[in-house]
Amino acid sequence: MNPVRPARTAPAAPARSVPCTAPVACVGPVPPARTAGLLPAGTVPVGAGLALLGAGSWAHLAIAGHALSPAGYSGLSVLWTVVFAVGLGLFVPIEQEVARLVAARAVTGGSAAAVYRPAAALAATVLGAVVLVLVAAAGPLSRALFDGQRAMVPVLAGGLAGLAVAHPVRGVLAGTGRFGGYGRQLATDGGLRIALAGGLGLAGVRWAPGYGLVLAVAPVLAVLVTARAAGWRGGGPAVPLAVLLRGLAPLTASALLAQVVINAAVLDARLLAPGRPALAGALLSGLVLARLPVFAFAAVQAALLPGLARLAAAGRRDGFGRLLRRAVVVVAALSLAGGVPAILAGPALTGTVFGTATALRPRDFALLALGTAGYLLALVLGGGLQALGRHRALAGGWLAGAAALAVVTALPGPVPLRVGCGYAAGTLAACAVLGMVLRAARAARR
Repeated sequence: MNPVRPARTAPAAPARSVPCTAPVACVGPVPPARTAGLLPAGTVPVGAGLALLGAGSWAHLAIAGHALSPAGYSGLSVLWTVVFAVGLGLFVPIEQEVARLVAARAVTGGSAAAVYRPAAALAATVLGAVVLVLVAAAGPLSRALFDGQRAMVPVLAGGLAGLAVAHPVRGVLAGTGRFGGYGRQLATDGGLRIALAGGLGLAGVRWAPGYGLVLAVAPVLAVLVTARAAGWRGGGPAVPLAVLLRGLAPLTASALLAQVVINAAVLDARLLAPGRPALAGALLSGLVLARLPVFAFAAVQAALLPGLARLAAAGRRDGFGRLLRRAVVVVAALSLAGGVPAILAGPALTGTVFGTATALRPRDFALLALGTAGYLLALVLGGGLQALGRHRALAGGWLAGAAALAVVTALPGPVPLRVGCGYAAGTLAACAVLGMVLRAARAARR
């Protein structure tokens, strides 16, 4: 749900070197004159891959929504939410650190494989720990989230395994500047989701875990198809695990908290209204519609983080501010372009496209669109803090968002209204805190 954000390697043109203290891929030469643009080389193939991945997600959910019963689609919705909330929170930070370290070593001719090996081992270790928890809690989890379908628990583990395999490889692709390969991996993942879900639909499958397995199979096959494009240079000793872990703890905390804030609506609906299984499915469908701007912004963001980091490392405060302001303008435009149609047509589309009951009103779509706009703005502000090396502040902002989400969702009222208000309050609270901290951090560097 929440799209990936590849880093970008530094330009190869001759320029003065600037020491990098930022936690993203900003090593290497810094251009002497122009600031980083929002649409550099690499954005187009990544954007094309994201577009097909988004289409694959839509097709997967649409086919499942028409094939499954309301209870079955509710279980798939919860599975989808947990896979991406937990999986992206745990494994996207590993991708980002791999991209940063591979890009850094490329300057001195280091090996990408030497970074990938400990990163893959770390991802496997994290996955193993999560699987142990799932095995130990399989009974309670299946009863609370999946109406007693224990088969959904191993499918959940499989979906997390797919992300654990994919993200370290994507980090190598991004760190070596192979954005064509990165885009092909995303596109292959999306295409496989369409093919696999379509095959299940044509075969008349009505078993929710079968549609859930698509989340496990598609990313792994996409890695097998595109892994050779990563450019595994040389061998050499592996990068020490301590180097990889140095920035991961706060990044992982931030990512997990952000995923909680933006994905809690479906889980909250399942837990607060257990007698309304169609509501969780309707909320997932509504969130997919409301988050279309996230897919569009992800391709632009591929350049935003490293661009801000290079400008921060070079001490170019004016360029840093201009790039932030341009990103905010893009967020505003995308939020309007995606939010207004979702509010006007969302209730009809959830029934037509996804086959779910029309349980949401235009008011609910307005809250989902507002929450999505807040999330995109928080990504921009968080990128500024990340470029300045303020990892802990980033985690603090999303902690404030999670607290606001919990407080607002606990208020009395209809469940769709509570979870929609919680989503919007969580992202906007994160924006407020991140914005204040970023302003203070920039002032302190003057």
